[in-house]
Amino acid sequence: MRRVIASMRIATAGAAVLLSGALACASVVLPGAPVRAAETYTRETLDRYFRLEWSKLGRSVNGYVYNSSNRRAAHMQLLVEGLDAAGTVVTKTMTWVRDVPPNNRAFFEVAVPNAPSYRVSVLSFDWVDDRLDRRKAW
Repeated sequence: MRRVIASMRIATAGAAVLLSGALACASVVLPGAPVRAAETYTRETLDRYFRLEWSKLGRSVNGYVYNSSNRRAAHMQLLVEGLDAAGTVVTKTMTWVRDVPPNNRAFFEVAVPNAPSYRVSVLSFDWVDDRLDRRKAW
């Protein structure tokens, strides 16, 4: 009985070693295999798609994000930087804009610490495909 149990343990251990080797090989990327890449945007590219119009009112910065593309932008994150007189960043505040429709605008408002001047920029966003929404409308 001990031999049977011992041989089952050896077989189980051997299978585990083979399986772990197969899993390790599965994670290796083969040359020529497709690799998913994230989209990268430069400031010039973002300026082509989005325009920001904003003002400081009381304790907050508010305004609009204009989307000049034919695609919907969602989950947009804006960075509001407070600048001192020399132009050095002294505060950073982030806010979210849920949805910026294609060829349209979306409002934003965020409370900010006091600073002599401010700079607002698009930090990140996702393009959303509207084709699925159009199918639901039919």
